[in-house]
Amino acid sequence: QVQLVESGGGLVQAGGSRRLSCAASGRTFSIYTMGWFRQAPGKERDFVAAISWSGGVGTNYANSVKGRFTISRDNAKNTVYLQMNSLKPEDTAVYYCAARKGMVVTTTPEDYNYWGQGTQVTVSS
Repeated sequence: QVQLVESGGGLVQAGGSRRLSCAASGRTFSIYTMGWFRQAPGKERDFVAAISWSGGVGTNYANSVKGRFTISRDNAKNTVYLQMNSLKPEDTAVYYCAARKGMVVTTTPEDYNYWGQGTQVTVSS
């Protein structure tokens, strides 16, 4: 099993920036695609961004965050990041880190096998 530990959530002003981290352990991480999802109160869990950890399709972003958010990885630390810039109140949600086997970047929560506990990001207006 892969364990995912998130950090970096909190309160931020609209227009500000925040970086989320997700540290993974339990397996060789190079075989996993990593993703970020978010869920607002009363809403379904939605795709945010994903990155392949071994050769494949690279990165993928939801249209709502394209140009504002950046997903990246540090294989030496088995960690993925989500840099969030120009934050908006509608970005307020619980953000989840997720992992799946394979190189193909997918965008649906059902495709991911492992999940972090979630971290709250609140953007004030």
